[in-house]
Amino acid sequence: MDEIFALLEWPAMAISLAAAWWMGSKKAGKRIVAFWMLIVGNLMWIAWGWGEAAWALIALNVGLLALNVRGIRKNEDA
Repeated sequence: MDEIFALLEWPAMAISLAAAWWMGSKKAGKRIVAFWMLIVGNLMWIAWGWGEAAWALIALNVGLLALNVRGIRKNEDA
């Protein structure tokens, strides 16, 4: 099971980095896609953190996930 969690680290990093790039778009639709990508990355980081007992990382990503949901809502209004 630890091997499965270990496989999440690099894809989570890549998704988070790609989402940060898309976040800079002037178009709300692209920013919404970026927020969804960040949510996927948050979930992957939470799973990876669980496997590594990285509780602070889990707490951080739970908070970031909430902010990303807020970002989706605010961009849907734009």
